[in-house]
Amino acid sequence: MKPLFPLLVVALLAACKRHETPVLTSSPLLPTASVRVQKVESQRRMAVEEIVGTVRPKLSAAVSAKVSGGIEQMLVAPGQAVKAGELLVQLEAREIQARLDQATALREQTAKDLQRFQKLIADKAVTQQEFEAVQARQRVAAAAVTEAETQLGYTKILAPFDGVITHKRADVGDLATPGRALLELENPAALRLEADVPEALLANLKLGDRLPVHIAALKAELSGNISEIAPAADAGSRTFLVKLDLPTTSGLRSGQFGRVAIPVAEVNALRVPASAVVVRGQLELVFVVAGQQVQMRLVKTGKRLGSELEVVSGVNSGEALVVEGAAALTDGQPVQVKP
Repeated sequence: MKPLFPLLVVALLAACKRHETPVLTSSPLLPTASVRVQKVESQRRMAVEEIVGTVRPKLSAAVSAKVSGGIEQMLVAPGQAVKAGELLVQLEAREIQARLDQATALREQTAKDLQRFQKLIADKAVTQQEFEAVQARQRVAAAAVTEAETQLGYTKILAPFDGVITHKRADVGDLATPGRALLELENPAALRLEADVPEALLANLKLGDRLPVHIAALKAELSGNISEIAPAADAGSRTFLVKLDLPTTSGLRSGQFGRVAIPVAEVNALRVPASAVVVRGQLELVFVVAGQQVQMRLVKTGKRLGSELEVVSGVNSGEALVVEGAAALTDGQPVQVKP
């Protein structure tokens, strides 16, 4: 008699099959999408290296006193616009005024002495040497008045040019001394980008070149004109200070962070419209038309060049890329190409 174990196994397998859940072998059909395509082309462009820089004013000054004295009046505040020659700070002037009064009195006395000696020398009542000594005293007295008047003028600290007060370093009652900054003034109408350029890139620059400049706080791309190139490198960083004049632009302020693109060499690159690249999370995708369907490709993009993006990998030159309607597509979806 044959063993019944193989028969029992077969029976159990048959029973299990009767209770399995049916598997769906087909998925719903995707609708046909209408898209616009463009062939991927390799184009030559100038490769650049971006160097960071800082926006600074072309005209700036640390305003200080030329004579010592207490600050009697501080007539401006940070953010205030001033005109050239406008009074910014008034120093105490009593001591200098007293010296001016003394010098003026001495000048008047020596002037009278000179008139008297002119008559005496005409009558030969005094010697030529005595007359010349009086003349010398009169000139010294006149020079003392001029010096005192100049010192008195220094008690009025004036704006050297049109600009805006950016910092106030002293206030009423403080002692102003020569060399100590009381105010900082700059002209916001004329700004430039200052960047430290490595010596390896300096050969690509010359005075008058116009280079693209990107300011982080602004959306607009600017063009800077090279106005200065330092003749000597910084001993510590081995870089050369390059200054680029910037056009007057709304929102542009000193102290802002910026980048200047320095040309390096011409290279071939695949460029596609920015609308063709779909960003989903951390992934960058494009859709390539193959027959009557689209294929989803993962790509890696490089620099943005106006309305186009440089594609480093993921597509090949000559492929038809969806440039309109890509965001709504699914891999394998049928498409109809617009004429």
